[in-house]
Amino acid sequence: MTIGQVAKRSGLRASAIRYYERVGLLPKPARSGGQRRYDSSVLRRLAVLERAKNCGFTLDEVRQLFNDQGRPSERWERVARKKIVELDALMERIRGMRELIERRCACADFDECGRRILVAQASGLRGKPEACPT
Repeated sequence: MTIGQVAKRSGLRASAIRYYERVGLLPKPARSGGQRRYDSSVLRRLAVLERAKNCGFTLDEVRQLFNDQGRPSERWERVARKKIVELDALMERIRGMRELIERRCACADFDECGRRILVAQASGLRGKPEACPT
């Protein structure tokens, strides 16, 4: 397959495929007449790569997945465990952000609001309902 055929079948741009080759996520293809020539295994590898990206894995994490030792399921589990810890921390941060956003502000102006935030921070009430939410 040419790079155009791979792009069409995978739903990716040819530039993305070339980039994945350049950064080592795809093996260098054979060349014929100066054109890249791929076998069908590239579509399967791209499918795994896109799934990993949709799960939030970085390209470095995908590289680790591809280059690590062991069966694919073991590799996936190792990378996934780390990502789940990150996602749990992110969800906790998002929960805290949502709580702050949902609080109602009763301040007359931003000067009062800022003063209340600083007092709350100084007294260790940061994030507590008694503190000004903004």
